Amino acid sequence: MSLVDTLRTAIHSLRANTLRSILSMLGIIIGVAAVVSVVSIGTGGQQVVLANISRLGSNLITINPWVPRGTAGRVQAEVRSFFTVEMAAEMERLLPDVINVVPVVTGRALLVAGGVNVQANLVGVTPPFLTVMNYNLDRGRFVTNWDVSEQQPVAVLGSELAVELFEDAEPIGQEVIVIFGDRRQSLRVVGVMAPRGQALGGDFDMQLYLPVSTMMERIAKTRSVSYFAAQASSSARAAEAVEQVRFFLTRRLGDPQRFRIASQDQLLETMSSITQTFSLMLGGIASIALLVGGIGIMNIMLISVTERTREIGIRKALGAKRRVILFQFLTEAVTLAALGGIIGVGLGWVGAKVIGYYGGWPGVISPESVAVALGFSAAVGLFFGIYPAAKAARLDPVKALSYE
Repeated sequence: MSLVDTLRTAIHSLRANTLRSILSMLGIIIGVAAVVSVVSIGTGGQQVVLANISRLGSNLITINPWVPRGTAGRVQAEVRSFFTVEMAAEMERLLPDVINVVPVVTGRALLVAGGVNVQANLVGVTPPFLTVMNYNLDRGRFVTNWDVSEQQPVAVLGSELAVELFEDAEPIGQEVIVIFGDRRQSLRVVGVMAPRGQALGGDFDMQLYLPVSTMMERIAKTRSVSYFAAQASSSARAAEAVEQVRFFLTRRLGDPQRFRIASQDQLLETMSSITQTFSLMLGGIASIALLVGGIGIMNIMLISVTERTREIGIRKALGAKRRVILFQFLTEAVTLAALGGIIGVGLGWVGAKVIGYYGGWPGVISPESVAVALGFSAAVGLFFGIYPAAKAARLDPVKALSYE
């Protein structure tokens, strides 16, 4: 019997018990649909997370002071006190693969404009901040070198903060009062940033940006900065830039445990690994339904062998070999699983689109996930069809013909 004839016979046998075949496929359908949906949502979520990190900056390297720890009853000097504007300039001058180092000073303050007051983050920066953070200006201007050198009382508002403070009015040229502890400082708005959204826990659109010197001298009254945001000369040199920063700070601070460096490439690699692991875990859980479906196929094939005992006996009496009977029932099991897999892929695609629409995460159906789901469903049919097919092939034709 040729492969085409065997397949035709298998389909005819399945159609003879349509309802039973559909119920047998149900586990496979649910399993494949779950795997495709989960993997597609996981892939879409991974793309969203990685895109957000990629938008965070251009070859970004962040350098943060670590929590101080004293020993032998001696209090450790706070590492942050060593993070200064002068250190940023020195790193930029001495490190060949670092082209921009922005000293950043942050703080929380009450902003008052007219009769409106809003709690917001203050971010003291230098002009390269836009380049390093891959941030765009909507209108007006950003902080300039002259603003920094002269400690100018100017401010650039995040897009949402501008709306909160001034609603429909044009904020450029307006005054904002900053209340920071017991200090008050009036700032003139010179620009508004383009919408950016949240990234790594920070809401760019609800921040006020001002010259780092103004923040340090007029508002925070500090000589140190919160952290450094640096830029590697290129993606290819990002790893070398990180090592150069680590060597510089270790020489300067004496202990590599007194600071932490995170690069954009490291963040991308870490988040990609986490999301892939999460997707694989969910896919593995969903695959359990495929195994349940395989048990259902084994059950229905055993019933089919019992019901068709006389048919098997007649075919053996007419000269059918054991391998032909074995192949016939294996084909039926694999066909049942493959049809369930195809239907499951369609339902999984619909499920991914629906979940992505309501959840706000795109569902990405990759050819690899579809191929894996279909291949796994066929493998399940083959695995769980071996025992019933072998049982049918081993039937004694005399006993089979006398079976009632």
